[in-house]
Amino acid sequence: MPWTNQSGGGGPWGSGSRGGGPWGSGPPPSGGSRPPDLEDLLRRSQDRLRSVLPGNLGGRGIALIVLAALVLWGLSGFFQVGPDEVGVVLRFGKFVYEVPQGLNYHLPYPIETAQTPPALRVNKTDIGIRAGGDLRRGPRDLPEESLMLTGDENIVDVEFSVFWRVKPDGIGDYLFNIDNSQGTVKAVAESAMREVIGRSNVQPLLTGGSNVQQKDKEKNSVQDLVQDLMQRTLDSYKAGILVQSVQISTINPPAEVMDSFLDVQAARSDSERAQNEAQTYANRVVPEARGRAAKITQDANAYREQTVADAKGETSRFLQIYEQYKKAPAVTRERMYLETMERILADTNKTIIDTGQPASGVVPYLPLTELPAPPQRTPPRSGSTGSTGGSQ
Repeated sequence: MPWTNQSGGGGPWGSGSRGGGPWGSGPPPSGGSRPPDLEDLLRRSQDRLRSVLPGNLGGRGIALIVLAALVLWGLSGFFQVGPDEVGVVLRFGKFVYEVPQGLNYHLPYPIETAQTPPALRVNKTDIGIRAGGDLRRGPRDLPEESLMLTGDENIVDVEFSVFWRVKPDGIGDYLFNIDNSQGTVKAVAESAMREVIGRSNVQPLLTGGSNVQQKDKEKNSVQDLVQDLMQRTLDSYKAGILVQSVQISTINPPAEVMDSFLDVQAARSDSERAQNEAQTYANRVVPEARGRAAKITQDANAYREQTVADAKGETSRFLQIYEQYKKAPAVTRERMYLETMERILADTNKTIIDTGQPASGVVPYLPLTELPAPPQRTPPRSGSTGSTGGSQ
């Protein structure tokens, strides 16, 4: 062995008369220090490597091992991009380009590295509620996240979810500008919801006015405001995240006052029901009264028009008769007398005959309709007829 003649004694580690240090050299003389012999250290390391190699391959074996290591190093550049992922290649930590889904290749580490963020996946972040490990118990509430203060200093329990994904042109911002995407989205969502709830009153949030449609409209308004505020905040962070929707699952008062709130809601529902019934009755009675009033008014107008028209007609008739009377008073009086008697006697069932004149050609009036009916004769019986014939 080439290391057996080194100063400091035999063996690879040396054990000379000077005490033998770990590298075959004696201890440094008292009062001074010697630096380690780097050349001697390198030679001893090569000797130990040769002794470990199987069969003592020599230079060719080392070359084969180095070649195999280079091949393995080159093959380490292959990587797989999933269906909901986007491949990103970094060269010395700097973003270079994106790669499509499937099997891809980049220069081996440490020249290039690859990351596959789930840029095509729609992520869901829950605030105020968490899915527990035991499915039988259901999700667990987190009041420290869901309890919020309204603008009129009331407390509400808001549980909602945020659906988000990575922007198509924001892969670089998503990888380099934020560290924990879920935590960032959760913190921004909770902050935005608290700001929107802090500008609202408790009554529209819990009841939405007088009907369910109004409550849904109020909820949609809050969701839109929170989504817009979240997006503006994340864009200011250059997070590369797109907020697709915000969905509020429940808006309730705290559990401690839930019973009282339900009582108030029941009383309000009864009040609204009574108002609706009264309004229904008013809607039915008022039109009927208006219709009757309109009918009476129209009848009065019609009677007035008829009375006025009759009066005008009588006046016109009287004037016409008066004009004729001035021309021939005797004839007019006679005519008026006859017309009056004709109109009076037309409605009576008596016949008046003037007996002051000779009535030679007048047939006496016989009121046949007023004569009593003659008595009816009963037919004789058959027995009595036979006896009569026999007597004759």
